[in-house]
Amino acid sequence: MKLGIVGLPNVGKSTLFNAITDAGAESANYPFCTIEPNVGVVAVPDKRLEFLRDMYSPKKFTPASIEFVDIAGLVRGASKGEGLGNKFLSNIRMTDAIVHVVRCFDDPDIVHVEGGADPLRDIEIINLELIFADMEMVERRIERAKKSAKSGDKKILRELEVLERLLARLNEGLPARGFDGDAEELDIIAQSELLSLKPVIYAANLDEDGVTNLDSNEYYKAVTELAAREGAEVLPICAKTEQELAELPPDERELFLAELGLAESGLDRLIRCSYALLGLISYLTAGADEVRAWTITRGTKAPQAAGKIHSDFERGFIRAEVVAYDDLQSCGTMAAARDKGLLRSEGKEYVMRDGDIVNYRFNV
Repeated sequence: MKLGIVGLPNVGKSTLFNAITDAGAESANYPFCTIEPNVGVVAVPDKRLEFLRDMYSPKKFTPASIEFVDIAGLVRGASKGEGLGNKFLSNIRMTDAIVHVVRCFDDPDIVHVEGGADPLRDIEIINLELIFADMEMVERRIERAKKSAKSGDKKILRELEVLERLLARLNEGLPARGFDGDAEELDIIAQSELLSLKPVIYAANLDEDGVTNLDSNEYYKAVTELAAREGAEVLPICAKTEQELAELPPDERELFLAELGLAESGLDRLIRCSYALLGLISYLTAGADEVRAWTITRGTKAPQAAGKIHSDFERGFIRAEVVAYDDLQSCGTMAAARDKGLLRSEGKEYVMRDGDIVNYRFNV
């Protein structure tokens, strides 16, 4: 999974990126500090995987991972090449989802490219630039479809009708991701790498007081109301606090979080939010050689999940031997789970569940 961290210049993108990836991206108090995108790969924390590691003492331990991309700040006119617009837009196109950092606090000592904090204005600036870029792409597809439609091909005529409806939506300043269509229509739209079609998490960057007083932060309230209308997610986070947390030794981090009244780090919450947004789950494989997490889309059937490991597993799939993590944990050993009948044999129609521990049987 690749997440692009975006936002106007100087809203805390690089500070947040540094904190969650510990990658050391440059962060400073001036616009366009980030020019080339910084990339950091983060292991997904998973206590289930740690339990299996303790059980098997494997030669190799492989958690799931997320790639974060810190993308250059965007300004008005980016879709027309202003600032670093073209570079910014092309970098977003390569991501699975957008983490849109918006500043939700006032501080005269931190420069804001638009003059002051106003998260709804900031969101609108970036959303409109993504929409403008999408409009150009959709207009080009419409022109090609019109030329091809002269043949009377029903499939092309259908595509043309859908694209024209989409363009009308974009012209209203609305993102592609809220397009109301059936599966066929959505598939037509998905054939273009539309920027405003990408799922969004609004990372509401708060100051230290704001994190503990969300109900009194009007900026945060406004962002949550907007996200509800768009079908987006909102993550309240303090980039400064996350940076301080990242600088602590691992054994001191839980104590620091407890002092702040926080149950988990911003990284953990962001990962959980990302999985939910993209409809992802993890299943686990375990043995003496390797303990590993595999990320799949919710609703994936056993053979296709097996194909994540190797195409031969899917092609020659016989069955999946499955035990739920909670059952294995309560039993203590795989043998005990088997004796209690909790180790199941599942066939080709089995839909994988989050936390399934699986051993595949296959024959090629």
